[in-house]
Amino acid sequence: MPTFYDPGADAGEAAEAMRGLAHASRNFEHPQDMYGVLGNLLSSVRSLRQVLDQLATAHAAKQPLAFNDGGNHVAGSNEALAAAGELHQAATLIDQAEEHMNSAMSAAARIAWHAEPNPQPIAAERWVSVCFLQGDDAEEVLQMIDSEGIDAALGYVKNWDYGDETTQAALENGHVYEHPPTGPLEQEVRDGDYVMTYSHSFGHVALYRLNEINPDDALPDEAPTSSPARRLQTVQPSSWFEHPGIAAVKRARGIGL
Repeated sequence: MPTFYDPGADAGEAAEAMRGLAHASRNFEHPQDMYGVLGNLLSSVRSLRQVLDQLATAHAAKQPLAFNDGGNHVAGSNEALAAAGELHQAATLIDQAEEHMNSAMSAAARIAWHAEPNPQPIAAERWVSVCFLQGDDAEEVLQMIDSEGIDAALGYVKNWDYGDETTQAALENGHVYEHPPTGPLEQEVRDGDYVMTYSHSFGHVALYRLNEINPDDALPDEAPTSSPARRLQTVQPSSWFEHPGIAAVKRARGIGL
């Protein structure tokens, strides 16, 4: 039981409780229990944020009593301030964790757990490649970004999207991704179901569209051979999730394998 007055004892009990939860949460026999666990964890995270701030304040306040093992007060005082600074930084990072946990709670609250799984396969949302521009085509878009703005460039690049034809070509060539591929020195802009990535340094522009992929259209384990109509994009990517055009740029610039 918590003492509410002995920080050392309560910290030990909290650590033991978290160790028990880490062991118990390896399996959830009843999925509906997860929402309650998440709520309690969110409360714990908020308390942890407060504890970290209070520890930081205490290190700074007790600075006059700080010495190192050799009895040097200046060194001990510096270490107390360093600890206080790091603890304040940790508390700030906990704020970010709390934001994500709040979002998780909101999503979890909308789940109705059933006793039996859905027998029907579930369609998945994936990003399909609309186009990957290099050379003069990319330079035109990059100049448009600088002179007319992102919205104008994005509207222009959307002209490369031919709907079902573009989707089918992406499926046939394996240009389907869980997340739009991005790399170093690339900027990313999202507009509804579209994401445009571009890089002035590498001189390329890419557009991806969010698309619902039916289970029957799932890609096989091995990427299919490109059709003649897509022969310009037959460069094999260095990984399944990397756009072939990106791989080609990396090879050309000596930064790929």
